[in-house]
Amino acid sequence: MIEEEHEVLSIKRQCELLGKSRSWYYYTPGKAERRSAADAFYTELIQQVSDDYPFYGYRKIALELNEQYGTALSFKKVYRLWREEELHAVHIPIPTSTPRTAHAVYPYLLGKKGITYPNQAWQVDITYLRLPHGSVFLCAIIDVYSRKVLSWNLSNTMDVYLVLWALTWALECYGAPEIINSDQGSQFTTTDWINMVEDMAIKISMTGKGRSLDNIFIERWWRSFKHEHFYLQQYQTVKALRKGIRSYVEFYNTRRFHQALEYKRPDEVFYKKMELIEKKSA
Repeated sequence: MIEEEHEVLSIKRQCELLGKSRSWYYYTPGKAERRSAADAFYTELIQQVSDDYPFYGYRKIALELNEQYGTALSFKKVYRLWREEELHAVHIPIPTSTPRTAHAVYPYLLGKKGITYPNQAWQVDITYLRLPHGSVFLCAIIDVYSRKVLSWNLSNTMDVYLVLWALTWALECYGAPEIINSDQGSQFTTTDWINMVEDMAIKISMTGKGRSLDNIFIERWWRSFKHEHFYLQQYQTVKALRKGIRSYVEFYNTRRFHQALEYKRPDEVFYKKMELIEKKSA
């Protein structure tokens, strides 16, 4: 009925004359089954990436699949499979704490500053962790020089007390740093946070908007914690998660080799340098 080698009419035109689509001509038995099997395989990969990166939308999932598995999937196809599974990117809810009205934007102080000893500069940040029954929020403070995690706090609300408790714990255990760097989030611009930091004579440093690399050390810790621990454990309760965070922080500070520290551990670098400083000042 269709002549592939027709001298005048293309396959497309012959299909049009017969009132058929080109897909009708190219259809072969079993093709639908093969497509369904391929879709099921890709859907499983999409689900896996979505579980590992719950904040990824379909575009980033497509890029991740193409990079890791060489799938060459288009955004359009990933979007179709993504929506069929009713997947959604997870977004952090609107912060509940009240920011200071017209707060001052503090400058970023760590740009060209050489960090040469512990407690010279800290970085603080908040991330969210997805559990089966909702998200919780983790605040952590890290020492820039040694990469040591100094304190952390876990809460189901993202108010100012989430960060104040972590700061109080770090100050009690390690004293006050010269500088503490944060983003411009509402928790770090409240009167309570600003007053507590300034009362301790700590210089406030803030990352510029859209400059996530300004807080790079704690951002790297979030990545390490999530990829090396959180995503692997699949926590079901806040109680179990809190215990797991405590265990991972202990491992990270005391046992985990850190490439940027010439494969030393954060605790080793932190306390060794502090001992040298104390001997010089004695």
